[in-house]
Amino acid sequence: MAMSQAAYAAEKAIGHDDNAVTSQDITNPALDRERYGDSSVKMKALAWMGKNTVKVVECPKPKVVEEKDVILKVTGSTVCGSDLHLLHGVVVQLQKGDILGHEFCGVVDDVGSGVTNVKKGDRVVASFQIACGNCYFCKQKLSSQCEKTNSNTIENAMYGGRTAGMFGYSHFTGGFAGGQAEYVRVPYGDVNLLKLPDDVPDEKGLYLSDVLATSWNAVVDTGVNEGDVVAIWGAGPIGQMCVDFAFVQGAKRVIVIDSNWRLDYIKEKYPKAETLDYSKLPRGESVTSKLKEMVDGRGPDVAIECVAGEYAKGWAHYFEILLGFETDTSEIVNEMITSVRNFGRCGITGVYVGFTNHFNIGSLMERGIRLIGNGQAPVHLYWENLLKMIQEGKIDPLKMVSHRVRIDDLEKVYEKFEKKEDGMQKVYVETKFSAPPCTGSPGLTTY
Repeated sequence: MAMSQAAYAAEKAIGHDDNAVTSQDITNPALDRERYGDSSVKMKALAWMGKNTVKVVECPKPKVVEEKDVILKVTGSTVCGSDLHLLHGVVVQLQKGDILGHEFCGVVDDVGSGVTNVKKGDRVVASFQIACGNCYFCKQKLSSQCEKTNSNTIENAMYGGRTAGMFGYSHFTGGFAGGQAEYVRVPYGDVNLLKLPDDVPDEKGLYLSDVLATSWNAVVDTGVNEGDVVAIWGAGPIGQMCVDFAFVQGAKRVIVIDSNWRLDYIKEKYPKAETLDYSKLPRGESVTSKLKEMVDGRGPDVAIECVAGEYAKGWAHYFEILLGFETDTSEIVNEMITSVRNFGRCGITGVYVGFTNHFNIGSLMERGIRLIGNGQAPVHLYWENLLKMIQEGKIDPLKMVSHRVRIDDLEKVYEKFEKKEDGMQKVYVETKFSAPPCTGSPGLTTY
């Protein structure tokens, strides 16, 4: 946590680069009410207040700051596993009062003078990344790597390059207010909003914002092919959709590794998938040895990581992370490397922030394993095709949605989500602007 705040202080001292074409560090309209907020209209929003603390606050509605801005009335948002990294303070450069949330849909409420593709009243979903639409990567629809929407100096130095700006994901990724709110400002609205057709309700269209594109990217980028055996680490929403997409790509078998009730959820919703509960393995048996046993003695063709790097399983990594000697554990990545067959493929789509120790580079090199950082998924490359898949019934995002909740209850939802209580998987967060629930939506849960 101290490192996160030190990084934020260092960034302010060093200063941003001059590459960004949209204003940075507007993480809450209350930061500068005259420039960024419409004080005549109040809204509710979920704000980060310190390590392991979030709070529903009241703040001004955001207003148009630049000519390409769109202001949305948020009709649906959600909580992502990535939000827990923010809750814990693992992602650096958070500021007290930052509004969180990078997945949301809504109705256009206001537009800047330069906006031409959307108009007031349009139903839209936003991509979690903010793209300019015109740089080297944006021209290829690789929107998550936009060169013009994030001027953070420390991210550039740490990674050797920048990601795009991202909604609700700290000043490290540009400092943009998120969508766990009743209103949100969307820079470059013409580029970063996709219109939702009448036959796709918010409860399905919302997830084009991140989870569907992230899961699809993990599967196609890692290279799942016809007849492959695929192992997926993590039975959360990303892992679940990776199951669906792996079968869409022709996988012969899919094995999901996790523990607790989430594997029961997989068995119910995805009966074609096999499961492996690592917590119930007998002494002397590992995930690697069990997977070898399950798959011809060689192991799966493909491994996909859908967990993240902050969750240590062993004491060595637990203390190294605690003491700041690493930011991420290599345990799951090592399991993947040793579990796949020789010349197998491993994709990392869970969030890894910085550096890790004890990485099994020897097995990677000697056995010809392909280790692929799937990156932040380029939503713009995929979302039109994924929308068609929803319309055609090839995928059903509602399968992963376990709860419908109110924005007023988000503090409690974060607590339940982190502790994996109440069978909570993916949630749909409604606001006062939400339409009535669609067919198949979970009933409203209040806390």
